[in-house]
Amino acid sequence: MAPATATLPPSPAVVPTASPGAALTLANVLYEKKGAIAYVTVNRPKVLNALNTPTWKDLRTAFEDARDDTAVRGVILTGAGNKAFIAGADITELAHVAAFEAEQSSRFGQEVLDLIENLGKPVIAAVNGFALGGGCETAMACTIRIAVETAKFGQPEVTLGLVPGGGGTQRLPRLVGKGRALQLILSGEMISAQEAFRIGLVNEVVPAADLITRAEAILNKIASNAPIAVKFALEAANRGLETSQDEGLRLEASYFGLCAATEDKKEGTTAFLEKRAPQFQGR
Repeated sequence: MAPATATLPPSPAVVPTASPGAALTLANVLYEKKGAIAYVTVNRPKVLNALNTPTWKDLRTAFEDARDDTAVRGVILTGAGNKAFIAGADITELAHVAAFEAEQSSRFGQEVLDLIENLGKPVIAAVNGFALGGGCETAMACTIRIAVETAKFGQPEVTLGLVPGGGGTQRLPRLVGKGRALQLILSGEMISAQEAFRIGLVNEVVPAADLITRAEAILNKIASNAPIAVKFALEAANRGLETSQDEGLRLEASYFGLCAATEDKKEGTTAFLEKRAPQFQGR
């Protein structure tokens, strides 16, 4: 969606310095690893981190690497600069896209966001400014959304004669309910971080200075748990939303059984009985 023209107060997302050799060089995305956390930063601040085809491809490359790296236990996704997380699609590219190309572009973006949503590891959207159109859709594909107090959210596609193309018509109703989602989609209005929190679109609203540290704290807490159990819990929740409750319960029971066969389950229950912290190995 079009980058917004309004100006937000500074709310920088500061990513810690990565270890030497841990970086993957991409054109429009910064990708770094520090310990068990991968940091993905959309790096087009001059256009409010607007999404174009090269940026979508860079996001796919970064998240495929995070998915395949067993040392990575979670991802923090944010935007460069002090104004925007992702302000939407790059309109200079979108303006020249014909119908068939637009559909293909939509499907490609959806596939990237499906990768993020089903990564098998938690992904936290650290929303440091505008999250509009494709930016809002990208945040919704993440496991958890943390926003600064000055962030803005919206799906303004109808104001350009379009509909959301990155999953907005599907994920937004699932997160906030059909009625509120349709009001946002059909009006194209922006809402504040506080309103996004009230309706369940955002998990937490924090001061700008605390954005990355809070995201890290959440990921570190999750990373202290059994990684196989975390992966299966994510899959059960995501897949269960696409089916009936009865089928979802059967899926949950299946994953429960699979977890019971792991070494981590034995370690977790033994550590509990011995009153010590568990040492999970992901086996």
